[in-house]
Amino acid sequence: MKRSKIVLSVLLVLTFVVAACAPAPTLAPAAMPEPTATPEPMLKDIVDTAVADGRFTTLVTAVQAAELVDTLKGEGPFTVFAPTDEAFAKLPAGTVEDLLKPENKQALTDILLYHAVAGKVMAANVVGLTSATTILGKDVAIRVDMGNVYINDAQVIITDIETSNGVIHVIDTVIIPAAEEEAKTIVDIAVADGRFTTLVAALGAAGLVETLSGEGPFTVFAPTDEAFAKLPAGTVENLLKPENLEQLKNILLYHVVSGKVMAADVVGLTSAPTVLGQDVTITVKDGNVYLNDTIQVIITDIEASNGVIHVIDAVLLPK
Repeated sequence: MKRSKIVLSVLLVLTFVVAACAPAPTLAPAAMPEPTATPEPMLKDIVDTAVADGRFTTLVTAVQAAELVDTLKGEGPFTVFAPTDEAFAKLPAGTVEDLLKPENKQALTDILLYHAVAGKVMAANVVGLTSATTILGKDVAIRVDMGNVYINDAQVIITDIETSNGVIHVIDTVIIPAAEEEAKTIVDIAVADGRFTTLVAALGAAGLVETLSGEGPFTVFAPTDEAFAKLPAGTVENLLKPENLEQLKNILLYHVVSGKVMAADVVGLTSAPTVLGQDVTITVKDGNVYLNDTIQVIITDIEASNGVIHVIDAVLLPK
């Protein structure tokens, strides 16, 4: 009986040893959930982007005052060169306040439209341009200097802020469109220039102001005051006398050619018929252009609304 108990004990021990040495049961790994795709953030339009940014409070106020919010929230696309608040602060004191007045709404609108270009032009494309036509209809100059990009004189300091309807490039200065200059006639330019006081006086005396203010076009070889001073003493005074006005008129008409003949075309001619009916000869010597062999053209291509002025260093005298 005792021996049976010993055998039973040995069997139990062996059973535990075998169980301990047996490999542990493996569990099937739990299925991992599929990763959830993070949705792309929704882009805001140009106006909402500017509002949310916080650096464009003056620009946003200006856009609202000019009633351009709906335009810049439209489909576009637009490229906006956006001045920061610091950029607006560079303007002379009181400028922004004046522009925000209702009576200056058109001026404000023009300035804002001068900062926007139709289409989405990313920075990589901007640097390949020399100019861009704004929505105002006027061009801005684009240049790259020492790795920096400038729009007119404003530096682009941040690029490619993408929006749902275009792109914003941030600039450090407000760009102002040049004021439209009233088209000036040949006579207006001669009067304003200051170097043609004798010529202007002669045109007035000869009754040719209205003619040279007319539609034209005309090409005028304009003698300076110094050119008139080369004439013999008393010549101009005599020509301005009433009895000599016909002679004065002939001299002046000898300086005028019908049509607008730019310098590039003048150098290809050997002569040109004047309004007086007599030709002037044209020669090129050492890169300089001369009329009637001795009178040098010293300034070319002063464009007028009704033609062009070439400045000469002596008075042409008809035969």
